[in-house]
Amino acid sequence: MSRFIRGEERDQTALFPETLDDYIGEDNPVRFIDAFVETLDLDGLGFQRAIPKDTGRPPYDPADLLKLYIYGYLNGIRSSRKLERECGRNVELLWLLRRLSPDFKTIADFRRDNRDPIQGTCRQFTMLCRELGLFGGRLVAIDGSKFKAVNSKRRNYSRKALQRAIEEADEKIRSYLSDLDRADRDEPDEAKPSAEELREKIAALKERKTEEQAKLRKLRRSGQQQVSLTDPDARCMSQGKGSIIGYNLQTAVDSKHKLIVAHEVTSQVTDFGHLGRIAKAAKEALDCERLQVTADKGYYEVRERLQGEVRSPPRPQDLRDFRRVLAVLRRKCPPRQHRETVQRDQEVRGFALGRGRYELAGLGAPPRHRRREASEARGRP
Repeated sequence: MSRFIRGEERDQTALFPETLDDYIGEDNPVRFIDAFVETLDLDGLGFQRAIPKDTGRPPYDPADLLKLYIYGYLNGIRSSRKLERECGRNVELLWLLRRLSPDFKTIADFRRDNRDPIQGTCRQFTMLCRELGLFGGRLVAIDGSKFKAVNSKRRNYSRKALQRAIEEADEKIRSYLSDLDRADRDEPDEAKPSAEELREKIAALKERKTEEQAKLRKLRRSGQQQVSLTDPDARCMSQGKGSIIGYNLQTAVDSKHKLIVAHEVTSQVTDFGHLGRIAKAAKEALDCERLQVTADKGYYEVRERLQGEVRSPPRPQDLRDFRRVLAVLRRKCPPRQHRETVQRDQEVRGFALGRGRYELAGLGAPPRHRRREASEARGRP
């Protein structure tokens, strides 16, 4: 007899619930998705085929496809083919769509043809959260995230990369021409590429060079720095220690329940220039008179007009000088004097540094100084 936990036999008769609704708990998120979408005015939001025609084949209800799209967003399923498979095996989707199984092309076309209405749905959700009191409306954090696009690095070109490829093609053509001249002079019995093979390689390189030059001219006319062939809006962006071909998603998150207030998808590689626009969008979404915004140093070069005044961060040289002063103070000043000096300097200069967080936030001396004070209290040197 086996000592493992065994499942039931596949031919065992079982009494399943009589209705599909019995499989879905009362607190299941799909019930909220269903109730939320049913309250929307899809025609007013601009969804296509929200009002079906009297003739022709009946289309899928955009409300059902929107429910499927929101469910995929909440569960990290972005691929239309994966959503198609889930419609036939996922009990939650069987309940949500009432056993409908749209194919992947229908799902992809719905997402492509209703971009603006989907953004309007996000705004409606933000308004609902505001009515339910889920937003604090006092503090939001803004940051950018990189999301990978469906575009390989081989199908992404920049001006420098194209110029480099053209120069490499010229160098190889010169090398093959030199080999061609050498092949005409050498003995025919030597094991080297024949003149015909070298001519084929030269013709292929010239064709490739022509294609690269055409891409470079097109890129210069467009005024862009990069071009992606599969996904034209995607750009090469640094992420961690490497890089990806993707998008830069700007989000503003409310501090109360960590809900997204405003978002924007851009092709800009850095976060420069987005702080003011996303902050104003968050302020409008929260409908508040005054809003506190926090962001990281990735928005450093931003100089935008917020609340009627221009706020410009300090120059990098000032930051380096201030770090140098902090390092000297940590080495030479006693803990108490060190804190007071840094706090005075903080009040004068009007900005904080991450490495000075202990002193600037009033949290006491850094860990090294706290360890020194504890050792002196125990009588150790």
